[in-house]
Amino acid sequence: MAARPITIALSGVVGAMCIAAAAQADFVGHGGMVRALAMSPDGTSVLTGSFDYTARLWDFIEQEEMTTLDDHDGPVNAVAFAPDGRYAVTASDDGTAIVWSVPDGQVRTVLRGHQAKVMAVSVTPDGDAVATGAWDRTVRVWDAAAGVERLRIDHPSNVNAVAFGNGGDLLVTGGHDGILRVWDARDGTALGELRGHGWGVTQIAISPDGTLVLSSSTGEGLRLWDLNGLRLRRLLEGHDKPVYAVAFSPDGETALSADRDGFLIHWNVASGRILRSIRTANGPVWAVAFSPDGRFGLSAGSDERVHVWHLETGTEIGIRRDMPGEPKPWLESSHPGARLYRKCAKCHTLNADGPARSGPHFENLFGRRAGSVAGYNYSQALRSADFAWDEATLRRLFDLGPNVYLPGTKMPLQRVPDPDRLGELIDYLRQVTGGAGRN
Repeated sequence: MAARPITIALSGVVGAMCIAAAAQADFVGHGGMVRALAMSPDGTSVLTGSFDYTARLWDFIEQEEMTTLDDHDGPVNAVAFAPDGRYAVTASDDGTAIVWSVPDGQVRTVLRGHQAKVMAVSVTPDGDAVATGAWDRTVRVWDAAAGVERLRIDHPSNVNAVAFGNGGDLLVTGGHDGILRVWDARDGTALGELRGHGWGVTQIAISPDGTLVLSSSTGEGLRLWDLNGLRLRRLLEGHDKPVYAVAFSPDGETALSADRDGFLIHWNVASGRILRSIRTANGPVWAVAFSPDGRFGLSAGSDERVHVWHLETGTEIGIRRDMPGEPKPWLESSHPGARLYRKCAKCHTLNADGPARSGPHFENLFGRRAGSVAGYNYSQALRSADFAWDEATLRRLFDLGPNVYLPGTKMPLQRVPDPDRLGELIDYLRQVTGGAGRN
């Protein structure tokens, strides 16, 4: 089990964030395709499920593994966090779902009863109940704390997707027959059907207000449904291959979808307009998610890793591993700020002609206008910034946090609240950014 990192990440500091140019994002550790993905409500961690029989909990800022959840006897097909983030649920080919404590990764309870692989999981908004859907043609609702079955719904086809809607009062399911079905989550009464997909439903997402359903299919792509009126609201056209993953943004105004060819599309929900299309990988993307602030999209698929995307620019957010070809004075420096700077060095080179990394170089940083490194794909927040980097602006960046100081920046929430440690980091930055040989 990997230990949780203690030091706050400082990667991608100035220039407002790391973007992975030719680099691959990290979140590397699974030994099989990543089929499931969820972001914690507070935005600090990511949960993944894989064909390697494990689920893993990752630190979102560090992009490093915190805990391996390794009690399933088959591939993990679905994962979900409780709304308060205190537990997580995983579902597997082994016919079970497991409720885990977070972040220690201890098993709370095992949900047993399905007679085939469990493909989908959803948690009520109050965190009290868990729904699972399986290829035994049943949907089951469980008491999350006790692990006992509250309700069983016999389904006409194998179940691929399940989600609570309308504040947890409704259940929406999708299966092999291409029909979405709406059920009373309290007693299992069938309330209606949503027909339109000619092929199997692969995944569904419910809008934050519980009124809209977004569904994907192996055939005709995406459909947006009105859950209250039980009617089709819009066909979202943009994918030309089977779509495997969908997600609503936290504010419900946009959505993500991803397909067999590795394309991730960011949609405006109200208009159905494509905001951005991103080629994420050369193979299928099986899962997508938003960060809680809606600035970042996450994708996971057959390349066995998770990628993070800044949706405004379409650039990949990733921590670069150490690369040869550049002096590393911070490794031998006795300066107290050098220890913190090692985090910055994951994404930034000291010299303009240094090896390509995911963030802009730091050469002549102090006095340099923000957003001014030629060729770097800055966010609008940095392109329109009207200040230079100096001790005062760096202090504000790390004291307030990038998302507050520069709304819309690519940098995830990262702060150095201790003024003494921040002063040490800034002093060391001043020393080394004039040239790699100074320490």
